Amino acid sequence: MRRVLLPHDISDDPAPEGGVIREYAGHSMGTSWSVRLVAAPHAVCDHLRDGLQQQLDSIVDEMSHWEAESDLGRFNRAAPDSWQVLPPAFFDVLSYAMEVARASGRAYDPCAGSLVNLWGFGPYGRFDQPDFVAPSADEIAIARSQLAARPLILQRDGRRALQPGGVQLDLSAVAKGYSVDRLSYYLKTQGCAHHLVEVGGELRGSGVKPDGQPWWVMLEQVAGAEMDELVLALHGLAVATSGDYRRYFEMNGRRYSHTIDPRSGMPIANDLASVTVVHAQCMAADAWSTALTVLGARDGLQLAELQGLAARFVVRRADGGCSEHLSTHLRNMLDE
Repeated sequence: MRRVLLPHDISDDPAPEGGVIREYAGHSMGTSWSVRLVAAPHAVCDHLRDGLQQQLDSIVDEMSHWEAESDLGRFNRAAPDSWQVLPPAFFDVLSYAMEVARASGRAYDPCAGSLVNLWGFGPYGRFDQPDFVAPSADEIAIARSQLAARPLILQRDGRRALQPGGVQLDLSAVAKGYSVDRLSYYLKTQGCAHHLVEVGGELRGSGVKPDGQPWWVMLEQVAGAEMDELVLALHGLAVATSGDYRRYFEMNGRRYSHTIDPRSGMPIANDLASVTVVHAQCMAADAWSTALTVLGARDGLQLAELQGLAARFVVRRADGGCSEHLSTHLRNMLDE
């Protein structure tokens, strides 16, 4: 059975008369990106692919923890007790990530890059290298104590951030979502109000297709889970999913997820298979899907209700199947 999710607000702005769909694609952030947009029949769009790629390249230059010379890389290497001036976009994304960190009780923390690195999911000491060794309890305890002892401080005046010493920023759970928003904004500045943007599986839709239909997308399915499909009209909305099937490694018969709980310093080990968040901003959907995944089904759903988030939790059962839990806000989007 197929169920349909509809936005609460629907714009009556039509697509260009006789509009045609143009498609663009490329690679960035270790993944792929794609754009579908509606253009007038004779519109000149040759510049758009390069423009889209330039937007993504700019984000990498500022916020990538894989690039040593990015602004983020330089911040991570900055001297203790030094104030660093951040580019506007970097500062805004980091500020939002810190808001989600506070609201989630640090279930998500953009300052926990040292823990991510210890578990082999960062740019070096990778889990898939033959010399990788899982961190010891002492190493985890030290990283946690350093994280708690000297917090990051942001000053909106002057867009400054204090590097207290040893803070390793990792914006991988929010920058990809931000990149989707950034591409959508860029397209609107180019007069392309009707489009679907995708980066690494995260999406944002605006306007409608030439036939007046919204951009229909199916929420990610968990392999082997016999569940009804959920199809979303991505009209003025974005969607992001965090799943335990994305990146992980197995060692000594145990599976270690790439999602780290900053509160314990350990990869998550709850019963969640995936969390999907639908939001007006993909950056928000991205960050919250990670935070709710760390919290688990019970606490995550409780916080989703408190925050008014449209969220879907897919929970693994002991019998090998999966069950689904929808927040009130998402349930109210069902076309029933």
